[in-house]
Amino acid sequence: MTSPETFVPHPRRWQILGVLCLSLFVVVVDNTILNVAIPSLLADLDATTADVQWVIDAYSLVFAGLLLTAGSLGDRYGRRRAMLAGFALFGTGSLLAAFAEGPGTLVAMRALMGVGSAFLMPGTLSIMAQVFGPDERAKAFAIWGATSMVGVAAGPALGGLLLEHFWWGSVFLVNVPVAVAAVIGLLVLVPESRGPRRRPDVPGALLSTLGMSALVWAIISGPEHGWTGARTAGGLIVAAVALAGFVAWQARNPEPMLDLRLLRQREFSGAATMIALFSFSIAGTLFALTQFLQLVLGYGPLKAGLALLPVALAAGTGNGLGAALDARIGSRGALSLGFFALAAGFGLVGLVGPGDGYLTIVGGLVVLGFGAGMGSPPAYGTLMAALPREEAGIGSAVNDAGQELGNALGVAVLGSVISAAYARELPGDAPAAARHSLGEALSIGDAGLADAARDAFVHGLSVGTLSAAGVTFAAAIFSLVVFRPRSGDPAKIEGLKERKGPVAATE
Repeated sequence: MTSPETFVPHPRRWQILGVLCLSLFVVVVDNTILNVAIPSLLADLDATTADVQWVIDAYSLVFAGLLLTAGSLGDRYGRRRAMLAGFALFGTGSLLAAFAEGPGTLVAMRALMGVGSAFLMPGTLSIMAQVFGPDERAKAFAIWGATSMVGVAAGPALGGLLLEHFWWGSVFLVNVPVAVAAVIGLLVLVPESRGPRRRPDVPGALLSTLGMSALVWAIISGPEHGWTGARTAGGLIVAAVALAGFVAWQARNPEPMLDLRLLRQREFSGAATMIALFSFSIAGTLFALTQFLQLVLGYGPLKAGLALLPVALAAGTGNGLGAALDARIGSRGALSLGFFALAAGFGLVGLVGPGDGYLTIVGGLVVLGFGAGMGSPPAYGTLMAALPREEAGIGSAVNDAGQELGNALGVAVLGSVISAAYARELPGDAPAAARHSLGEALSIGDAGLADAARDAFVHGLSVGTLSAAGVTFAAAIFSLVVFRPRSGDPAKIEGLKERKGPVAATE
């Protein structure tokens, strides 16, 4: 393995970072832009609520299921090659989704986009690890993290802008030119890199795909079908059996897809856990905030999207500070400060009460974004510095899988917390349909019930956001316990850095 002392950064590394950030941006925006298009999908495609749920879930199931396999294949056959294949699938799926004539076709194309994203995402972080030296990674990860936060906040605004002027398919069609630009950038600027030439691990690929897909399926099913229902329990059982089989096979396979010693390395597993906890908190909160802005405050899609932009702007400021703190006081201190700020931001948003407007939460959104930006560089820097360069693809895929699970759990668990608090706060004589969701309560047409339902939802939002504050506060404490108080990049995995076998350098 190339040591930090002999590593020579790529001369075009900052241009390469621009291409990788563009790749990340299009995937993140696609995940958030769809939320504002749901009403249009219901109307124009004559789709049911279940159809729209499958449009969302098909992507998540395929994406999460294939991440480990895709990351491993990228390490073996080339990370740039994997990203190019991913963009070909993602772009094709987006183009066909834009002109889908029915819900079934749209679900299939969203699944195809999930396959593409699974090959795209591990490559962004793993290529960064190949072209940047340890002294510049914090700055690079700060820019990468800011791009992610901008994508999260910009997606709803872009979706609202498109829907005000075009049809629902425009939220998919917009991906195509960006994908073409990213492919050109990959071909012109990004070097190929790969890890050891291991034999393909077919049993590992099958078990990881089945296990991760079943786990996400169970998480998604929990809120609607009950956490102890047959559908959810069945998914959890399949996931447990498949993932246990995957771990057992990786332990005995002489050329495993995933070296399990990686998971026992505290810097890697600790940073991945922190990122997953952040994804859990932010996904569940943003899901509820978009409903608050549109159904309680009455904002249109564009105005609701613009209302979330302070999160992205504050994150950009926080990223610069996070990178500077990482260099000055070390990742442990920078991470904990970032997550304490996150907890404070969630707590401020959680102070919202019935009758309050946007000005009540905007200060909390700014603090939240600042904390997210400050925590990103040390989290990703710690994660990738803990990886041997030849394992960058599969290691990045493990992190991506944790993020996807965090997103799914955040929407499911915090969504359930908010829904339960909302239902409890409704008047005792409220119709059963009104207890299902705020949208159903408003559709009944009773003005008194609508006011009560809006107040109840604000109460639920407060409970859910304060729960997110508790999770991120616990994560900040976790970082102080797990990470060692030192500055600079964490040491590489001692057992892995002695691995035998050819390691191809960046071409």
